[in-house]
Amino acid sequence: MFKTLSIAVTAVLVTLSPALAAGDAEKGKRVFNQCKACHVVNAEKNRVGPHLVGLFGRTAGSVENFRYSKSMKDSGIVWNAETLDAYLANPRQYVKGTRMAFPGLKKASDRDDVSAYLREVTKP
Repeated sequence: MFKTLSIAVTAVLVTLSPALAAGDAEKGKRVFNQCKACHVVNAEKNRVGPHLVGLFGRTAGSVENFRYSKSMKDSGIVWNAETLDAYLANPRQYVKGTRMAFPGLKKASDRDDVSAYLREVTKP
């Protein structure tokens, strides 16, 4: 009985994990308010930070006419849900020497929500 219940619970968790990790774009839009003073999502216009148009699948440090730190240019990071999550959790730890002053988003749900929002609004 316990083995059957354990298998059922594991199956449910595995099934729900992608949905939970997908995030909520509406909530992410609100969380992104912390980012929009420096980043634009809907135009190829740089501010203090680079624009985020076409973010997913883009190599870090590759937006033209933006002055990145050497560490960001040399990081080799390709932005996807996993790399963005790790970076947003602690930018200065993930890319030592980054110029981004933002301390990060400590809550995984906030990072998931921002990622969902960015997947929707940064498509080229």
